[in-house]
Amino acid sequence: MSKLPVIAIDGPAASGKGTIARRIATALGFAHLDTGTLYRVVGLSVLRKGGDPADSGAANTAVESLDLSLLEDPALRAHSTGVAASKVAAISSVREALLSFQQDFAAHPPGGKGAVLDGRDIGTVICPAATVKLFVTATPEVRAHRRFLELTTHGTSITEAEVLADIRARDARDSERAIAPLKQARDAHLLDTTHLDIEAAAVRALDIVLAVLRT
Repeated sequence: MSKLPVIAIDGPAASGKGTIARRIATALGFAHLDTGTLYRVVGLSVLRKGGDPADSGAANTAVESLDLSLLEDPALRAHSTGVAASKVAAISSVREALLSFQQDFAAHPPGGKGAVLDGRDIGTVICPAATVKLFVTATPEVRAHRRFLELTTHGTSITEAEVLADIRARDARDSERAIAPLKQARDAHLLDTTHLDIEAAAVRALDIVLAVLRT
């Protein structure tokens, strides 16, 4: 039995990788896993228990009793949850605990056709032998503007300057952490979405994926 295709999509916050991953999964009929959501679940669990997401003890307790029912919780998309997710993701024991879950999804995707995973270390750590790797990025200013519009549309009171500061802080945490830092895999296709709307970015990404799958 041949190995099922795996599409690994990495990139910083608000680069568009999540939307692109969902579009590709829908187009190909593949299963999709937003791995960042798993860290949001852990972060939200810590916050709801009154803990500090940067505290390894609190984060480990949350990941040991991972509550996947929170995947449907609207609070998962809140700004505070995103910040908490970035903090728990920098804890090595949390990343190790979630590693097997993600790898098992990639190896045995629901539907049995293939898998699309998006995150920050898919092509480098989770699925280093992925069939296709994409690294989606954009300038911090453009990503901050996108996230600002998203947050304010959902009623969050925040300034664009605050969002930009948070984006820069998250980029630093993601790229400078000792375990599985955010970086482009050497064999990943770079997709800069700074000057692309999401429709154009998704089309370009799907073209790259299809070209590789057809070879």
